[in-house]
Parts: sequence; structure tokens; C-alpha cells
Amino acid sequence: MKVLQKRSVRCFLILLFALSAAGIIIYCTKPRSVVLEFGMFTGSNWNVANANSFAIIDNAIARFESEHPGVKVHYYSGVPKSEYSEWLSRKILAGEEPDVFMVLGSDFDQFSSIGVMKNLEELIATDDAFDAEKYFSSALSTGKYGNTQYALPYETVPTLMFVNQTLLTKEGIETPESDWNWEDMYAICSQVTRDLDGDGILDQFGICNYDWLDAVYSNGGEIFQSNGKNCYLAEDNVIDAVKYVRQLNELYQGQKVVRENFNEGNVAFMPLTFAEYRTYKTYPYKIKRYANFKWDCITMPAGTAGDNVSQVDTLLMGISENTRKEELAWEFLKLLTYDEEIQTQIFSRSQGASVLRAVTQSTEMEEIVQAEMEEGETVISGKLLGKVIEEGYTAPQFKKYEQALALTNSEIGEILENDTTLESDMKILQRTINSYLQQ
Repeated sequence: MKVLQKRSVRCFLILLFALSAAGIIIYCTKPRSVVLEFGMFTGSNWNVANANSFAIIDNAIARFESEHPGVKVHYYSGVPKSEYSEWLSRKILAGEEPDVFMVLGSDFDQFSSIGVMKNLEELIATDDAFDAEKYFSSALSTGKYGNTQYALPYETVPTLMFVNQTLLTKEGIETPESDWNWEDMYAICSQVTRDLDGDGILDQFGICNYDWLDAVYSNGGEIFQSNGKNCYLAEDNVIDAVKYVRQLNELYQGQKVVRENFNEGNVAFMPLTFAEYRTYKTYPYKIKRYANFKWDCITMPAGTAGDNVSQVDTLLMGISENTRKEELAWEFLKLLTYDEEIQTQIFSRSQGASVLRAVTQSTEMEEIVQAEMEEGETVISGKLLGKVIEEGYTAPQFKKYEQALALTNSEIGEILENDTTLESDMKILQRTINSYLQQ
């Protein structure tokens, strides 16, 4: 009996061991999901209403996962843009940064310079299915630090000149052509600026929110050297741009022209972004903002030494230097920034423009944007939009850029306010900013 019991126990233990071993083998050989972490913020990068901020990403993730069985893409929802830099910085400090992530312009130079972001040059060079020429050169260049590509562009927004067509028609003035210049704009601003009710106070104006930077960009000027070592504030094309803005301001006899004046239909021109154009051309935002007059957008006026150029801002995406899933991260980054189907969705689910030439300049783009607008509304052509983006000004990327620009902007604001000798003040300011840059 005891021998039989021992045999039973032995058989039970053998069976238990066999089952355990089989379980371990099954567990070890069972395919497990690979998780790719993606970092993003909610809402629009362009500070306009956006109800579909997740739609493009969700669509891209669903497609990526279907094309890569066993791979899951995870992102944290609910991080607003205002908190995104801090959130991402905490992740980086903890060694938990996402494999692929959105990069704000204010963070790009720092992340690139301290080794947070992967150098993409080798990935680009060895991928036969990738052609960087398909991007707008202005958008692609924003992802470069020095001469090295650290990020790819995802969405771009140029600045355009909004035109109150109702006001111009009332004054017997035709909407300017896309090749207009400073002289044209000043003549129109002079003509429309007036006291309509005879109370001695101006209540109709030529332009608002047009600043010295807008004028510099369209006059062939540069504010800073690309490496951030020097500034060019005493150059003729910069000084002429500041003079031009002062000349415009003098039309208003000391009155401040603000955005609300344009909203009420009392200003002929105002620079706004393409994202604002798309938002405020559609219901219900049009009703809330610009329902009492007809308006459209054109290029910025060319300076005497420049062209119809304006600033182009771009939202970037990059790969973590520490990712262990480099190949998957690169494929996902390409899907978001390089795939024409995903990029076309920017026009239907966001307010910016695609960074791909073929998508932005397509008739499909025009049809999507036109469908958002009321019947009879004109829509910017893909050819014109593409030209504005391709030829647009992009800010240089260096560590002190944000601080140096803020200081420069503040000082030039003072120069414009005061009756001073502009040339000498700009030379003094150039020495001050250069001293800061070279510290």
C-alpha cells in the first residue's frame, strides 16, 4: 500500500512538473505585444479651436498596428499644449521619454543640443523609400539643428494678410494682387484711415497687428545669424523695415489700433495665420468673429529689398535618442509626417497645412477646404498656399533664440514708441544683443 502511495505521489509530481514546464514554454514562446510610446498634446498647436485633435493620430495608430501585428502604440491623453513641455521634460529626466514625440518650437533647439533627440541623418540616408524632397524645404529646415536633421515636420502654418474686402469696396479700392508691395499697402492705409463721424477721433484704419518682424521678413532681412553668435539689427533692410512700421503707426496719430477694431470691420488689413483663416472662415466661428463683413487673405506685401514673404511655423516630431525600437519608431514617424493619406487628413481634421508639396498643392486640398466654407466663398489656391510655405521665413534654431528675440522685440517696441534717432538706436541695440548672444 505504501509503495502504491509513493508511486501515486511520484506520478502526481511528475505530472505537475510537466504541466509547469509546458506552461513556462508556452509563456516564453507566446508572441507578446511590443509597445511603442508616443508623446503628444491635446488641442491645436496654432491656438485655435480644434475638436479633432486625436482623430489623425488615432487613425494613424490603427493603420500602423494593423500593418505591424503584435505592436501597440500608446499615448497619454489629456496633456494640454500649455503643460506639454513640462510633462515631456519630466519624462526625459526620469528616463521615460516616449519613443516618438511632438516637439514644440521652443523646445527643439534645447532637445537637439543636449542629445535628447536622435540624429535622423543615417535613417534618412539608408531608407530607399524616403525622399526628403517631397517636403516643403521651409518646413523640413525647421527640424535641423546646425546642419543635422533631428526632427521631421508634421504640420505647418504660414502667416497671411487678411483683407477686409467690404471696407476696400466701400472706399473704391480693389483687393491687391499677390505681388503687391509696401508702397501699395501704405497708399491704401493712408486712403482708408479717417474719422468717419467727425468727432476728432479716428475710427477707421489701414492695418493692425503688423509689426517690425513682419516687415523684416518681407524685406529680405535676417534678425540673427543662424548659429546665434550675432544679430543684424543695424543692417539697412532691418532698419528700413522698422522705419516702415513707424511710418504706418504715424498715420494713426497716437491711437492704438487693436484686433478688436478689425473684428468690428473697421480695419483694412491684419496679418493672421492660415490656421485662423481656416477657423474663422467656417461656421460657427465665422458668425462669432467676422460675420459683418466679407474678407479673404493674400500674401504679405513685399519690401523694397525683399519679396512677398512671411513667417512659416511648423510642428515637429522626433525620435528619442534612447529608444530601443528605432526601426518601429522610424516607421511610425514616417507614417505621421510622410504618408500622403495621413497628411491629407490635416486639411479635414486640423487647421494647418500639410508639409508635403503634393498634398498641399492638390485639388483635393482645395475641395476639402472649400467644403468647410459657405457657398460663394473663395478658397486659397493650392498653388498660392504652396508658394507662401515654400518661400516662407523660418526662424533659426539656437539655444538663446527665444530670449534674444524677446529682448530685441521689447527694445524695438520702445524705439517705435519714442521720437528717437532710429539708426543710432538700432546700432546700440545690436551691440547690446550681440553682447548677450556671445556670453
